Amino acid sequence: MTRYSHCGPSQDRLFDGTYDHVSSMNNCDDCDPLRLVNRPARDSTDPKIHYGVIASGNTVIKDGSTRDKMAQELDVLCFEMEAAGLMDSFPCLVIRGICDYSDTHKNKQWQEYAAATAAAYAIELLSIIPANEAQGIPTIAIPVDDAERHNTLLESLKFDLIDARRSNIKSSHSTTCQWLLQHPDYLDWLDPEKAVDHNGFLWIRGKPGTGKSTIMNFAYKQVAKNKANTVISFFFNARGDDLERSTAGMYLSLLFQLLSALPRLLDVFDGPEHKVQLDGLHENIVSQSRQAEWPMALLRGLLRSAIARLGLQCLTFFVDALDECDTGQVEEMVEYFEDLGQYAVSSEIRFTVCFSSRHYPHIEIEHGRKLSLEHQEGHEKDIATYIQSKLKVGRSKTAEEIKTEMQAKAGGIFMWVVLVVDILNAEYRGGRIFHVRKRLDALPSELSDLFKEILGRDQRNPRDLQLCVQWILFAKRPLKLEEYYFAAVSGLSPDVLREWDPEEVTRDDMNRFVLSSSKGLAEATKSKNAAVQFIHESVREFFLKDGLQELWPNLTAAEFPGVSHGQLQQCCLAYIKLDISNHVPPDKPLPKAFSDAAKELRLMASEKFPFLEYATRHMLNHADAATDSQDAFLEEFPLQAWINLDNLFEKHEIRRYTQNASLLYILAENNLTRLMRTTLVHHPRINVRGERHQYPLFAALANNHRDAVKTLLQQETTLPQTDDVSMQLDYGRAFAASKGQTPLHWAFEKGHVALAHLLIAQGELNLDSGGCKKRTPLSWAAEIGHIAGVKLLLGTGLVNVNSRDNSGRTPLSWAIENGHVAIVKLLLDTGQVDIDSRDNSGQTPLSVAATNGHESIIRLLLGTGLVDADVDIDSKDNSGRTPLSVAAKNGHEPIIRLLLGTGLVDVDGM
Repeated sequence: MTRYSHCGPSQDRLFDGTYDHVSSMNNCDDCDPLRLVNRPARDSTDPKIHYGVIASGNTVIKDGSTRDKMAQELDVLCFEMEAAGLMDSFPCLVIRGICDYSDTHKNKQWQEYAAATAAAYAIELLSIIPANEAQGIPTIAIPVDDAERHNTLLESLKFDLIDARRSNIKSSHSTTCQWLLQHPDYLDWLDPEKAVDHNGFLWIRGKPGTGKSTIMNFAYKQVAKNKANTVISFFFNARGDDLERSTAGMYLSLLFQLLSALPRLLDVFDGPEHKVQLDGLHENIVSQSRQAEWPMALLRGLLRSAIARLGLQCLTFFVDALDECDTGQVEEMVEYFEDLGQYAVSSEIRFTVCFSSRHYPHIEIEHGRKLSLEHQEGHEKDIATYIQSKLKVGRSKTAEEIKTEMQAKAGGIFMWVVLVVDILNAEYRGGRIFHVRKRLDALPSELSDLFKEILGRDQRNPRDLQLCVQWILFAKRPLKLEEYYFAAVSGLSPDVLREWDPEEVTRDDMNRFVLSSSKGLAEATKSKNAAVQFIHESVREFFLKDGLQELWPNLTAAEFPGVSHGQLQQCCLAYIKLDISNHVPPDKPLPKAFSDAAKELRLMASEKFPFLEYATRHMLNHADAATDSQDAFLEEFPLQAWINLDNLFEKHEIRRYTQNASLLYILAENNLTRLMRTTLVHHPRINVRGERHQYPLFAALANNHRDAVKTLLQQETTLPQTDDVSMQLDYGRAFAASKGQTPLHWAFEKGHVALAHLLIAQGELNLDSGGCKKRTPLSWAAEIGHIAGVKLLLGTGLVNVNSRDNSGRTPLSWAIENGHVAIVKLLLDTGQVDIDSRDNSGQTPLSVAATNGHESIIRLLLGTGLVDADVDIDSKDNSGRTPLSVAAKNGHEPIIRLLLGTGLVDVDGM
């Protein structure tokens, strides 16, 4: 307990607030003793209790001038971080042990003593509070709306398989990995006194297959044994879905785990710096109109804000397999964590990070401990231990020699050892003891060559292997065990497909099929929703690099993906043709997507037809990526049946399709551009209306599908470049179209004349159709002032220049109100304009011009009217006001003089 004792009066030193610490030293030995504040010595070393105001904040105060300024302004005793953000909603008593003077001369020698004195006082205080007075103290009162908002945002961070990779890593052998706990770099990383040297960073590196993930999992479990430490992890998985192999998924996962483990940090969702973005995100989540799309910058900002609120809480991140993520993303992530580590050290926040990856030639960290697995004595001993434990070839002298040779040949690659142990054990079990050593000598030492050896040695069922590789490499997401089995059956024996009977085909049967079809190079993970994947990332790399070409030389590496997608498309098509009418009658409406009945129906369909949801959702994706022509497929595509199935699995009612949905709309909404081009050849209409986004073009814009937009617009090569047009449009959340608007209406309303040009050139448009509020494209163009658009529409000879909207206004009226002189002239020059047309309030074009003070437009109207004798200069609106009276009311003197100057105004009629 001596560490909690008083350090002695000589160690209690207070420097002048304006004097900074000599930064080159960890202690104050070089600081000027003349700048010490002289204070009378105390009579006793017993703790002294002070009562007063304590300032709570989320930043460490470590500047004497700032300390003195805030103390004077706020009249506070000291500063603390643990109660930051709580006081407004959870009144509490803060008991603070003082360990430093909040200046640059910080040291940690008084921390234990300060903690002990605070704890002792807290115990003393609690001992005198009567138990009956302590009952009924309310817990923290978070407003219901805030709590619900916090929970909604928190849940939206979560995604499927968020922790699947780590949970599927096999635990280390009981006696392996222990060497790490005594390694100097590991011990330095855990030592808070040395944080300033490494900024909390440890980076474990090694060749493919050395066992990095296993040792990371071991380290994670060891650190997590300390209950005072919050430990969070993310293990990248190149064999998983997009979020499992991207930094976006990593930030989502880390933030979700951190806020779930420490709910007090949920107030980061209330910070003013993120409020606007989070409010918009929350609104989208609640409305279910859009999936949660967390911006990367927002995730990084929230994570930093949460770490800033840690106080004395220790936090450790483990991030494994950086090499299974895009290199560009990793570079940005490492830079972010470097900055975060520096911030944590400077703020005295206990935050540490452990990375693991292969050796990066170009990515380094300035501060941090680096540990390479190769040539680590402890790692080599682990391999020896594994071989001794798992290789069952007897105990003879020859057996020991085989084990020694095997370790030498492994070169530190644990994955090689695991595979070779199985191969040699199989030889030994078959009684071929004499052949074990020979087999070891014949096996290649490189992992990729070993994979080739394994695959080439077993020639049984080659079609199984090919389909296995195709599904694992090119599925749109990792397939669950049951999905994989029936996906393979759909390609190998579609005639035997039927409803799944778990007693006839068990999960054990399926697991055996995974092993046999992959020749032992794939496995079903051990998580709740077991997914089929290669046993190691190096297997996937082997196939993508040259394994495909060597196994199937009739296909080039470039051809294999397209051919594979075509095969997977056929598997999907075969499965969706299964008759499920006994369970989902096609003539019976589906229950609402969010209802319990719909959930039960989806669950039943997934249990009885495990591959049906994937086949429905991704068949078109595979068709779009296939090499072969899709003309026949699209011509025979069972659109109505597919819509029924897609609606069955859709969880949001608003995203379901109607029975009249066009195939082009569905393709545009999903950005399937190759299928779109094929469809447009046979059915070139792009303005088929229907569904929630109304038109295919709107669906593409709303979903941020730029390629789909280009595809819809690339009909005419003689017109403006579609790339230029598409780049000018609004996408994603920036896109908005009113109900009833056509693409042409929208183009003119938003001022996209080049887009309007393309749409008009494609024909099949009613240029006078009334969209929102019955306003025609000409009306929108006239209001906005797009001369080119007005010329374009007038040039077709197909527009009614006197079309009236719901308010009775014409294009001329809109152009006049907004002062577009050139457009007014264009309309007047047609000779077809009704110059005295009245809107629903009785205003004529002349009255509109007089109201808004457009003198030049009045001259145009009067000039035209004097020739045609059509302008009623004294026209009265529904309130009895004339052009002269409204000009006078609005103080437009030039217009008053202009109207009076005609000599035609009835002044008495005002």
